[in-house]
Amino acid sequence: MRNFDLAPLYRSTVGFDRLFSMLDAFDNAAPGYPPYNIERTGENDYRITVAVAGFGEDELSIEVKENTLTIKGEKKAAAEKNGEMLYQGIAARAFERLFQLADYVQVKGASLENGLLHVDLVRELPEAKKPRQIPIGTGSAKGQVIDAKAAA
Repeated sequence: MRNFDLAPLYRSTVGFDRLFSMLDAFDNAAPGYPPYNIERTGENDYRITVAVAGFGEDELSIEVKENTLTIKGEKKAAAEKNGEMLYQGIAARAFERLFQLADYVQVKGASLENGLLHVDLVRELPEAKKPRQIPIGTGSAKGQVIDAKAAA
């Protein structure tokens, strides 16, 4: 819980909406359901694993919009069973998890296996953003004349 108010900053800034949204995200503590892991699987590869036991593929949705990955799960109405439930320890409540993605991070794919939802991500920098080597010249081209008329 924060002790300061960001409302005056909303009125006097333009273009920082995302920054304030991220600050607001710290105010609302993320619930612990469902648990998840974030792992680096390569130099530019990542994997988010969410424990979604009891959910089927048709009950899960994954959406990417404006650098935000949203994973939602909503249980469909269960058919009435003949017996009554004495104890329910398996959570079947709806959930929504948001993940902020860095620039140039793309979702490669998703798979559901053994109650775990795996979302594979890759960071693909454009060629203009990648580091490149600049050759160092010897300095021999320094005194050359390009236009013959200028030398005369």
